[in-house]
Amino acid sequence: MTTFATAWRWLREALLERGAELRLCLRVTIAATLSLAVSHLVNLPLALWTVLTAVILTQMSVGRSLKATMDYFAATVGGAAYAGAVGALIPHDNEAALLAALAVAVAPAALLAATNPRFSATPFTAVMVFLAPFITHTGPIASAIERVIEVAIGGIIGLAVSLVVFPARAHDLAIEGSASLLDLIRRLLPELFAGFSKGLDEQALRHMQASIGEAIVKLDAVAAEARHERMTRLAAEPDQGPMLRTLLRLRHDLVMIGRAAVEPLPEPFRTRLGPWLARIAETADDYLHRSAAALLARRNPPPLDAVGAALDGFAAEMAALRGEGLTRTLALECVERIFALGFALDQLHRNLNDLARCVAESAQPRAARPAVAPASEPSPQ
Repeated sequence: MTTFATAWRWLREALLERGAELRLCLRVTIAATLSLAVSHLVNLPLALWTVLTAVILTQMSVGRSLKATMDYFAATVGGAAYAGAVGALIPHDNEAALLAALAVAVAPAALLAATNPRFSATPFTAVMVFLAPFITHTGPIASAIERVIEVAIGGIIGLAVSLVVFPARAHDLAIEGSASLLDLIRRLLPELFAGFSKGLDEQALRHMQASIGEAIVKLDAVAAEARHERMTRLAAEPDQGPMLRTLLRLRHDLVMIGRAAVEPLPEPFRTRLGPWLARIAETADDYLHRSAAALLARRNPPPLDAVGAALDGFAAEMAALRGEGLTRTLALECVERIFALGFALDQLHRNLNDLARCVAESAQPRAARPAVAPASEPSPQ
């Protein structure tokens, strides 16, 4: 019984950990079997094309499925129309003529795919439309029409399955990604602020900053999917652009603080500013942790008073040090680092206020949100 209970607990934890992947697996399986059944029902000549389309277009989120369907259908229609015209207008009765006609059909499609990723499926469609008549024994125009019908059926099935079977909304994935990114930033803060007393491990710092950068790139892609997803909903979700820009600015704050913390502060700055810097790190860590939890729970943001008090205390002590003329005895490089630190902390306070507004926006009840989605804003990358 103990072995069985342990195995069951391990299996349950594995299923919970891989829940998103398992739901995608189920959606893809249903899309494949359903598209095959529909292909046989309507007597499509090549069910393979329909099944492949449904599998390809059933993506991790509804927004990604919608974008993939639109792009794939546009590429298919363009490639099918062009390849069908080439097959009808250029004779290819012998092998040499067939090779030349195939080159004419594929070359422009490949160039279009190379210049615009949206049409990446165009060369594949052109090849299928041009060579399918040798398999199905139909004309090039009929082959093009059949390919478009097969892709349309596969795309509709893939998109419908994504919308109905355990739908994964890109907006929810963006919220989860934002919370995870806040947790990454939170874990980096104590390491950064410790540098003011004992210096930094620059290699470890670069690794942590790179992790945050990779997370921002992934979140940017999910936010783009969320913009497409809003097209399928009557009530619009908040735009993820402001949150993404705020997180990017918070990362820039960490970069500036890290540059200032490369070496320990000189005395007496280390003694007098050290407790305030430790307090800032502690309160900011707690604030980011609670903000991530509020974001996931769709609650209002936590109060920022503790962080503000710590920053005000730092500013007051810094003003006192300057008033005593202690910065005049320091090397120019050291003075630059101290003033860069003050500027970075001011920016951090401003960006944490922006974060609070973004969390509050996500906490609004859906019924109270505007019915029209706000205009999309440019990517921060």
